[in-house]
Amino acid sequence: MVIGKLNIPTFEKNQVGKVTATVTVTNNIDKILAERGFIQAEDVRSITLDNVLVDTGATTLSLPTAIADKLGLAVKGETAVNMSAGPIKTRLFREVHLEINGRSSSFDCIELTEIDIPLLGVLPMETLGLEPDLQNQQLRMLPMEEDNTYFYAM
Repeated sequence: MVIGKLNIPTFEKNQVGKVTATVTVTNNIDKILAERGFIQAEDVRSITLDNVLVDTGATTLSLPTAIADKLGLAVKGETAVNMSAGPIKTRLFREVHLEINGRSSSFDCIELTEIDIPLLGVLPMETLGLEPDLQNQQLRMLPMEEDNTYFYAM
């Protein structure tokens, strides 16, 4: 069940250092159950989020409580998170499928109880081969061709 497209509060254009992205977040457990025929594809909970803040100070994907609840994400446990106002305890969710610009993977994510803006942190960006382009205020896709790729194993 596509929950729909959710507009996040927008940022003024040309704000130096502000990069936003459109991302699709899916309950990966639903996705796997549908792939294996246990539920219908239309029952997979998924949402497209506009204006997700690219935050190089954030470690991972961080979703406001309302979004995590709509997706029915499975709670993995609790964790401490350092916020600008100090450390807080929050829920850690597992099995979130994240898609950005045609690239996708599954990640754990944390719950944001203090702010209503989803944050895209460095770990998902690195995994998906994305980096913030501050000058053009967008995500840049790193190369992923046979002889020119962002993957390294040395």
